Amino acid sequence: MAEKVLMKGNEAIAEAAIMAGCRHFFGYPITPQTEVAAYMAKRMPKIGGTYLQAESEIAAINMVYGASSAGVRAMTSSSSPGISLKSEGLSYMAGSDLPAVLVNIQRGGPGLGGIRPSQSDYFQATRSSGHGDFHMIVLAPNTVQEMFDLTVEAFELADRYRMTTMILGDGMLGQVMEPVDISRGEAASTVTKDWALTGTKGQRKRNIINSLYLEAEELEMLNLKRFEKYADVEKIARTDNYLTEDAEVIIVAYGICARIARNAINEARQRGIKAGLIRPVTLWPFPKNQLKAAVEKAKAFVVVEMSMGQMIQDVELSIRCSRPVHLCSRTGGMVPTPESVLEAIENAAQAERS
Repeated sequence: MAEKVLMKGNEAIAEAAIMAGCRHFFGYPITPQTEVAAYMAKRMPKIGGTYLQAESEIAAINMVYGASSAGVRAMTSSSSPGISLKSEGLSYMAGSDLPAVLVNIQRGGPGLGGIRPSQSDYFQATRSSGHGDFHMIVLAPNTVQEMFDLTVEAFELADRYRMTTMILGDGMLGQVMEPVDISRGEAASTVTKDWALTGTKGQRKRNIINSLYLEAEELEMLNLKRFEKYADVEKIARTDNYLTEDAEVIIVAYGICARIARNAINEARQRGIKAGLIRPVTLWPFPKNQLKAAVEKAKAFVVVEMSMGQMIQDVELSIRCSRPVHLCSRTGGMVPTPESVLEAIENAAQAERS
């Protein structure tokens, strides 16, 4: 019988990281992700790990940089404005090809904004997490169980590809409590980190972790090689689909919005509208091929998100604007209702009939 524990989403992330072998956490409190740090503060000393509340988000990401350079599994977490402060460190880590896990439990913005849930950091996560040419893997859970499972997977992907992997949640998912099966969380790294700064012990050449290359030709070569790796990462792109086999109106949503959309889809089906859901689990790499394949039967798409419209651009690019794409959104910490999503589905269906 699976062992299930009632946990908050933020707590599930922290416990999953511990079970995945993370013993080094560096963070800074900010609502609505503070429970991640609070949980680590209680658990890490009991298991011989390191918990350190840094003096700032900038310090925290650079501590992750140092720990990762030594080859250990390290993590930090924050919420929207805190992630912005980490952006320079994220770029340095990408330039040094270092693995780590980063958690963003989003809140409304811009600026200090508010503490209610949002999805307005999509562009930041998938396009502009820091300066220079680089990407992070971005995973988007929509249940507390997935917050646990995807955190374990995040450490595996980070080590496999030597990249930062982000868990992109929101304030609602971070605070909601659900039963979690924690029995499948053990996951020690199987990757040999022969690049790590572990001391030569007189047996090998010294390793150097560095992101500074003054010769333009050398830097270009490294960037091209890095993007060859990113092309390989494309194969992990995936979705979770619901009633898409015959769907004519397809909702595209992630995180908490996908859960809201399912209720609207069920109601739409009862009203005779063939609606379905494509939920991107990976936001980067974005599941372009899965969206492209849906065009064959779909007559329209509706993107549901808690922003002014960010993921909608990736949907339009994926289907090459071959079908109408409508937006159903709330922003500033407001959450779409099933009724508003149902209305968007009905409007999209009506537009295609007229």
